[in-house]
Amino acid sequence: MTTATPATLAWQSERGRLIGIAYRMLGDFGHAEDVVSDVAIEAVQAERGAPPIRSWPAWLTTVCVRRSIDRVRQLAAVREEYPGAWLPEPVATALLPEDAVANRELLSLSLLHLAEQLPPEARAALILSRAFELTAPEIGEVLDKSPAAVRQLISRAERRLRIDPDAAAPRPADRPALERLVTAIANGDLETVMSLFAPDAVLYSDGGGKVRAARNPIYGGANIARFYLGIFAKTAAEHPDAPMQVAVFEVNDAFVIAFDSPGRRDVLEIAYDDAGHVIEVHQISNPDKLTRMPS
Repeated sequence: MTTATPATLAWQSERGRLIGIAYRMLGDFGHAEDVVSDVAIEAVQAERGAPPIRSWPAWLTTVCVRRSIDRVRQLAAVREEYPGAWLPEPVATALLPEDAVANRELLSLSLLHLAEQLPPEARAALILSRAFELTAPEIGEVLDKSPAAVRQLISRAERRLRIDPDAAAPRPADRPALERLVTAIANGDLETVMSLFAPDAVLYSDGGGKVRAARNPIYGGANIARFYLGIFAKTAAEHPDAPMQVAVFEVNDAFVIAFDSPGRRDVLEIAYDDAGHVIEVHQISNPDKLTRMPS
Protein backbone atom coordinates (compact mmCIF):
# COMPACT_ATOMS: atom_id res chain seq x y z
CA MET A 1 0.00 0.00 0.00
CA THR A 2 1.45 3.37 -1.03
CA THR A 3 1.66 5.97 1.72
CA ALA A 4 0.42 9.42 0.74
CA THR A 5 3.15 12.03 0.91
CA PRO A 6 2.74 15.52 2.44
CA ALA A 7 2.54 16.98 -1.07
CA THR A 8 -0.23 14.58 -2.09
CA LEU A 9 -2.17 15.10 1.12
CA ALA A 10 -1.91 18.88 0.80
CA TRP A 11 -3.03 18.81 -2.84
CA GLN A 12 -6.00 16.58 -2.01
CA SER A 13 -7.00 18.91 0.82
CA GLU A 14 -6.63 22.06 -1.31
CA ARG A 15 -7.96 20.70 -4.60
CA GLY A 16 -11.45 22.24 -4.30
CA ARG A 17 -10.04 25.68 -3.56
CA LEU A 18 -7.53 25.38 -6.42
CA ILE A 19 -10.34 24.42 -8.82
CA GLY A 20 -12.21 27.52 -7.65
CA ILE A 21 -9.23 29.74 -8.44
CA ALA A 22 -8.46 28.16 -11.82
CA TYR A 23 -12.11 28.09 -12.97
CA ARG A 24 -12.56 31.77 -12.13
CA MET A 25 -9.36 32.56 -14.00
CA LEU A 26 -10.26 30.53 -17.10
CA GLY A 27 -14.05 30.32 -17.27
CA ASP A 28 -13.61 26.72 -18.44
CA PHE A 29 -13.91 23.82 -16.02
CA GLY A 30 -11.95 21.36 -18.15
CA HIS A 31 -8.99 23.71 -18.44
CA ALA A 32 -9.24 24.39 -14.70
CA GLU A 33 -9.02 20.67 -13.94
CA ASP A 34 -6.01 20.37 -16.27
CA VAL A 35 -4.22 23.21 -14.46
CA VAL A 36 -4.90 21.70 -11.04
CA SER A 37 -3.67 18.29 -12.24
CA ASP A 38 -0.46 19.94 -13.46
CA VAL A 39 -0.10 21.51 -10.00
CA ALA A 40 -0.25 18.03 -8.44
CA ILE A 41 2.62 16.84 -10.66
CA GLU A 42 4.70 19.90 -9.78
CA ALA A 43 3.99 19.37 -6.08
CA VAL A 44 5.36 15.82 -6.20
CA GLN A 45 8.46 17.05 -8.05
CA ALA A 46 8.98 19.93 -5.60
CA GLU A 47 8.75 17.56 -2.65
CA ARG A 48 11.71 15.61 -3.98
CA GLY A 49 13.86 18.70 -4.31
CA ALA A 50 15.33 21.25 -1.97
CA PRO A 51 14.68 23.40 -0.05
CA PRO A 52 11.66 21.85 1.72
CA ILE A 53 8.25 23.50 1.24
CA ARG A 54 7.35 25.52 4.36
CA SER A 55 3.65 26.03 3.57
CA TRP A 56 1.98 23.71 1.10
CA PRO A 57 -1.28 25.74 0.83
CA ALA A 58 0.67 28.89 -0.05
CA TRP A 59 2.91 27.00 -2.49
CA LEU A 60 -0.04 25.30 -4.20
CA THR A 61 -1.92 28.60 -4.51
CA THR A 62 1.10 30.31 -6.06
CA VAL A 63 1.70 27.56 -8.61
CA CYS A 64 -2.01 27.29 -9.44
CA VAL A 65 -2.30 31.03 -10.10
CA ARG A 66 0.87 31.17 -12.19
CA ARG A 67 -0.16 28.14 -14.27
CA SER A 68 -3.62 29.68 -14.72
CA ILE A 69 -2.05 32.93 -15.94
CA ASP A 70 0.04 30.92 -18.42
CA ARG A 71 -3.09 29.11 -19.65
CA VAL A 72 -5.02 32.39 -20.01
CA ARG A 73 -2.27 33.72 -22.26
CA GLN A 74 -2.21 30.51 -24.30
CA LEU A 75 -5.98 30.68 -24.84
CA ALA A 76 -6.10 34.38 -25.74
CA ALA A 77 -5.49 33.87 -29.47
CA VAL A 78 -7.99 31.02 -29.65
CA ARG A 79 -10.72 33.08 -28.04
CA GLU A 80 -10.03 36.04 -30.32
CA GLU A 81 -10.84 33.77 -33.29
CA TYR A 82 -13.94 32.32 -31.61
CA PRO A 83 -17.10 32.68 -33.76
CA GLY A 84 -19.29 35.25 -32.02
CA ALA A 85 -19.20 36.01 -28.31
CA TRP A 86 -17.11 33.74 -26.09
CA LEU A 87 -18.96 33.02 -22.84
CA PRO A 88 -17.81 30.97 -19.84
CA GLU A 89 -18.79 27.35 -19.37
CA PRO A 90 -21.70 26.91 -16.93
CA VAL A 91 -21.25 24.20 -14.30
CA ALA A 92 -23.98 22.64 -12.17
CA THR A 93 -23.46 23.83 -8.61
CA ALA A 94 -23.64 20.23 -7.40
CA LEU A 95 -20.57 19.40 -9.52
CA LEU A 96 -18.45 22.23 -8.14
CA PRO A 97 -16.23 21.38 -5.17
CA GLU A 98 -17.54 22.85 -1.93
CA ASP A 99 -14.42 24.98 -1.48
CA ALA A 100 -14.91 26.43 -4.98
CA VAL A 101 -18.29 27.95 -4.04
CA ALA A 102 -17.57 28.86 -0.43
CA ASN A 103 -17.74 32.47 -1.61
CA ARG A 104 -19.85 33.20 -4.71
CA GLU A 105 -17.74 36.25 -5.62
CA LEU A 106 -16.71 36.25 -9.29
CA LEU A 107 -18.52 32.98 -9.92
CA SER A 108 -21.44 34.26 -12.01
CA LEU A 109 -21.25 33.84 -15.78
CA SER A 110 -21.68 37.58 -16.26
CA LEU A 111 -18.68 38.46 -14.08
CA LEU A 112 -16.59 35.65 -15.54
CA HIS A 113 -17.40 37.10 -18.96
CA LEU A 114 -16.42 40.61 -17.86
CA ALA A 115 -13.21 39.32 -16.26
CA GLU A 116 -12.04 38.30 -19.75
CA GLN A 117 -11.38 42.01 -20.30
CA LEU A 118 -8.78 42.13 -17.54
CA PRO A 119 -5.07 41.42 -17.94
CA PRO A 120 -4.27 37.99 -16.40
CA GLU A 121 -2.43 39.34 -13.34
CA ALA A 122 -5.21 41.84 -12.58
CA ARG A 123 -7.75 39.04 -12.87
CA ALA A 124 -5.72 36.90 -10.48
CA ALA A 125 -5.33 39.72 -7.94
CA LEU A 126 -9.07 40.44 -7.99
CA ILE A 127 -10.02 36.77 -7.64
CA LEU A 128 -7.63 36.14 -4.75
CA SER A 129 -8.81 39.29 -2.98
CA ARG A 130 -12.58 39.11 -3.55
CA ALA A 131 -13.25 35.38 -3.73
CA PHE A 132 -10.55 34.02 -1.42
CA GLU A 133 -9.94 36.97 0.89
CA LEU A 134 -6.16 37.04 0.60
CA THR A 135 -4.45 40.24 1.71
CA ALA A 136 -2.40 42.46 -0.59
CA PRO A 137 0.92 41.20 0.90
CA GLU A 138 -0.20 37.57 0.44
CA ILE A 139 -1.23 38.23 -3.17
CA GLY A 140 2.06 40.05 -3.69
CA GLU A 141 3.92 36.86 -2.76
CA VAL A 142 1.90 34.94 -5.36
CA LEU A 143 2.36 37.49 -8.16
CA ASP A 144 5.83 38.67 -7.13
CA LYS A 145 4.64 42.24 -6.72
CA SER A 146 4.64 44.80 -3.93
CA PRO A 147 1.47 45.18 -1.81
CA ALA A 148 1.00 48.68 -3.24
CA ALA A 149 1.13 47.34 -6.79
CA VAL A 150 -1.39 44.62 -5.87
CA ARG A 151 -3.81 47.14 -4.36
CA GLN A 152 -3.57 49.19 -7.53
CA LEU A 153 -4.29 46.11 -9.68
CA ILE A 154 -7.36 45.29 -7.57
CA SER A 155 -8.65 48.87 -7.60
CA ARG A 156 -8.36 49.15 -11.36
CA ALA A 157 -10.01 45.76 -11.86
CA GLU A 158 -12.92 46.67 -9.60
CA ARG A 159 -13.47 49.90 -11.52
CA ARG A 160 -13.30 48.08 -14.84
CA LEU A 161 -15.87 45.52 -13.72
CA ARG A 162 -17.90 48.13 -11.80
CA ILE A 163 -17.56 46.21 -8.55
CA ASP A 164 -18.18 48.10 -5.33
CA PRO A 165 -15.11 47.27 -3.20
CA ASP A 166 -17.14 47.61 0.01
CA ALA A 167 -20.20 45.64 -1.11
CA ALA A 168 -20.91 41.96 -0.72
CA ALA A 169 -21.35 39.71 -3.74
CA PRO A 170 -24.52 40.63 -5.67
CA ARG A 171 -27.53 38.41 -5.16
CA PRO A 172 -28.25 36.17 -8.14
CA ALA A 173 -31.63 36.01 -9.81
CA ASP A 174 -34.16 34.15 -7.69
CA ARG A 175 -36.36 31.33 -8.95
CA PRO A 176 -39.71 33.22 -8.79
CA ALA A 177 -38.35 36.05 -10.96
CA LEU A 178 -37.07 33.60 -13.55
CA GLU A 179 -40.32 31.63 -13.52
CA ARG A 180 -42.31 34.83 -14.18
CA LEU A 181 -40.14 35.51 -17.21
CA VAL A 182 -40.42 31.92 -18.45
CA THR A 183 -44.22 31.92 -18.08
CA ALA A 184 -44.58 35.20 -19.98
CA ILE A 185 -42.37 33.96 -22.84
CA ALA A 186 -44.12 30.58 -23.00
CA ASN A 187 -47.52 32.32 -23.16
CA GLY A 188 -46.35 34.57 -25.98
CA ASP A 189 -47.24 37.61 -23.88
CA LEU A 190 -45.13 40.29 -25.58
CA GLU A 191 -46.36 43.15 -23.41
CA THR A 192 -45.51 41.35 -20.17
CA VAL A 193 -42.15 40.12 -21.44
CA MET A 194 -41.20 43.63 -22.54
CA SER A 195 -42.20 45.01 -19.13
CA LEU A 196 -39.75 42.62 -17.45
CA PHE A 197 -36.75 43.93 -19.43
CA ALA A 198 -34.91 47.19 -18.88
CA PRO A 199 -34.92 49.40 -22.01
CA ASP A 200 -31.11 49.18 -22.26
CA ALA A 201 -30.84 45.43 -21.67
CA VAL A 202 -28.28 43.45 -23.67
CA LEU A 203 -28.14 39.80 -24.76
CA TYR A 204 -24.87 37.94 -25.40
CA SER A 205 -25.21 34.59 -27.18
CA ASP A 206 -22.55 31.87 -27.56
CA GLY A 207 -23.18 29.16 -30.15
CA GLY A 208 -19.50 28.52 -30.82
CA GLY A 209 -20.21 27.90 -34.48
CA LYS A 210 -21.90 24.62 -33.47
CA VAL A 211 -25.51 25.86 -33.42
CA ARG A 212 -27.23 28.97 -34.74
CA ALA A 213 -26.82 31.95 -32.42
CA ALA A 214 -26.59 35.73 -32.67
CA ARG A 215 -22.97 36.56 -33.55
CA ASN A 216 -23.32 40.10 -32.16
CA PRO A 217 -24.98 41.30 -28.94
CA ILE A 218 -28.67 42.19 -29.15
CA TYR A 219 -29.40 45.55 -27.53
CA GLY A 220 -32.69 46.81 -26.12
CA GLY A 221 -35.25 45.06 -23.94
CA ALA A 222 -37.95 45.20 -26.61
CA ASN A 223 -35.65 43.58 -29.19
CA ILE A 224 -34.64 40.82 -26.78
CA ALA A 225 -38.29 40.17 -25.84
CA ARG A 226 -39.25 39.79 -29.49
CA PHE A 227 -36.21 37.58 -30.10
CA TYR A 228 -37.28 35.03 -27.48
CA LEU A 229 -40.94 35.08 -28.42
CA GLY A 230 -39.86 34.48 -32.00
CA ILE A 231 -37.76 31.48 -30.96
CA PHE A 232 -40.71 29.94 -29.09
CA ALA A 233 -43.08 30.51 -32.00
CA LYS A 234 -40.63 29.07 -34.54
CA THR A 235 -39.93 25.98 -32.40
CA ALA A 236 -43.64 25.35 -31.94
CA ALA A 237 -44.21 25.60 -35.71
CA GLU A 238 -41.28 23.34 -36.62
CA HIS A 239 -41.87 20.76 -33.88
CA PRO A 240 -45.60 20.69 -33.08
CA ASP A 241 -45.29 17.27 -31.44
CA ALA A 242 -42.24 18.21 -29.33
CA PRO A 243 -42.89 21.52 -27.59
CA MET A 244 -39.95 23.37 -26.06
CA GLN A 245 -39.23 22.32 -22.49
CA VAL A 246 -38.24 24.99 -19.97
CA ALA A 247 -36.64 24.41 -16.58
CA VAL A 248 -34.83 26.36 -13.88
CA PHE A 249 -31.54 24.88 -12.66
CA GLU A 250 -28.85 25.86 -10.16
CA VAL A 251 -25.60 26.60 -11.97
CA ASN A 252 -22.50 28.45 -10.70
CA ASP A 253 -24.31 28.87 -7.37
CA ALA A 254 -27.17 30.75 -9.07
CA PHE A 255 -30.42 29.93 -10.85
CA VAL A 256 -30.48 29.81 -14.65
CA ILE A 257 -33.09 29.01 -17.29
CA ALA A 258 -32.65 26.05 -19.65
CA PHE A 259 -34.62 25.88 -22.91
CA ASP A 260 -34.67 22.38 -24.44
CA SER A 261 -35.89 21.82 -27.98
CA PRO A 262 -35.16 18.98 -30.43
CA GLY A 263 -31.44 18.96 -31.16
CA ARG A 264 -30.36 21.79 -28.88
CA ARG A 265 -30.26 23.28 -25.41
CA ASP A 266 -29.90 26.95 -24.48
CA VAL A 267 -28.86 28.01 -20.98
CA LEU A 268 -29.58 31.58 -19.89
CA GLU A 269 -28.13 33.45 -16.94
CA ILE A 270 -30.25 36.52 -16.22
CA ALA A 271 -28.97 39.62 -14.40
CA TYR A 272 -31.40 42.09 -12.85
CA ASP A 273 -31.03 45.75 -11.97
CA ASP A 274 -32.07 47.27 -8.64
CA ALA A 275 -35.56 47.91 -9.98
CA GLY A 276 -36.09 44.22 -10.74
CA HIS A 277 -35.79 44.49 -14.52
CA VAL A 278 -33.66 42.19 -16.67
CA ILE A 279 -30.54 44.16 -17.60
CA GLU A 280 -28.33 41.43 -19.09
CA VAL A 281 -28.72 37.93 -20.54
CA HIS A 282 -25.90 35.48 -21.18
CA GLN A 283 -27.08 32.61 -23.40
CA ILE A 284 -24.80 29.60 -23.79
CA SER A 285 -25.86 27.32 -26.65
CA ASN A 286 -22.54 25.74 -27.68
CA PRO A 287 -23.16 22.05 -26.83
CA ASP A 288 -19.47 21.58 -25.96
CA LYS A 289 -19.99 23.94 -23.03
CA LEU A 290 -23.13 22.26 -21.69
CA THR A 291 -21.71 18.89 -20.66
CA ARG A 292 -21.64 19.86 -16.97
CA MET A 293 -25.26 20.99 -16.78
CA PRO A 294 -28.00 19.09 -14.92
CA SER A 295 -29.87 16.74 -17.25
